[in-house]
Amino acid sequence: MPTLRRSLLALAAGLAVFGTLLFATPASAYANAFFHTQTTGNRGVDVQTIQYLLTHHGHQTTADGIFGSGTTASVRAFQTSKGLAVDGIVGPATWAALVPQISQGASGPAVRALQVQLNEKRRLSLSVNGTFDAATTSAVRTFQQHAGIGVDGIAGPVTWRNLVWHYGYPDLSAGLCDKDPDGNGTANWATAAGVAQLERATSVFAGTGNGQVPLGDAGFEHGGSIPGHSSHQVGLDVDIWPIRTDSAQCTAGRITWRDAAYDRDATRALARAIRDAAPGHVRLIFFNDPVLIQEGLTTQYPNHDNHLHVRYCERVHPNSLYTC
Repeated sequence: MPTLRRSLLALAAGLAVFGTLLFATPASAYANAFFHTQTTGNRGVDVQTIQYLLTHHGHQTTADGIFGSGTTASVRAFQTSKGLAVDGIVGPATWAALVPQISQGASGPAVRALQVQLNEKRRLSLSVNGTFDAATTSAVRTFQQHAGIGVDGIAGPVTWRNLVWHYGYPDLSAGLCDKDPDGNGTANWATAAGVAQLERATSVFAGTGNGQVPLGDAGFEHGGSIPGHSSHQVGLDVDIWPIRTDSAQCTAGRITWRDAAYDRDATRALARAIRDAAPGHVRLIFFNDPVLIQEGLTTQYPNHDNHLHVRYCERVHPNSLYTC
């Protein structure tokens, strides 16, 4: 009898564990999600979101996705109104005060902020109409399911934090061509700022007439370890290839700075465009051309003869390697 009782208890315990696994909330795809700090010099959809949210709170701000002096002034005014430290930097505390809880039926700039986030982070094409309609509700619910958080169609603090943290995918029409040197597929995901700053740089470079910029690996959609790279895990590292004298870097073989087909002047212009597109937010560019190193444009690092490794940074970041 005791043996039967122990067997029944064991069976009950097993069923309880199975039920927990079956009905528990799924693990978050990114359990350590945080609000990316944005400040003067950043650009992208996270900046545009901040601008819409500032307007939502009564601080009219142009939603152009560029964190300039006007946005800084609005942030400082908002921080003053909320009793926050007044530094013009949108870090975790300012983000938390900015994001409202909104749901179907809401309207206005906060809804536009939500819609541009969903479009960028989930590669959607919602109408950015400022109306929290059925399509927006559906997109929120789908994102919540994707993120492994409560699925209710309401954009509250947890949904905003996970959405802002989520990486974006670059527009390859912005002077880019996609390359896959390490067999990682479309590992082109990066933070919203990283994506927009790269797009701006390559769009400017396209105007030089030196062809498109080959994009190697950036990262996976939710970050994490990526084969062939010791970094590229936090959405702020991007590999691009040097420029050739025949401008055929997207169709011909990859070269090093030592090759006769290497175009130093054009690669210099590319490095400058990268820095100019993200003032104060380029931590370094690894590339071993000694002339560009001497000019202060790039930094020497082993195994970086045939590609430029751009490392973007944020004013505050959990990893000190990515702090500006």
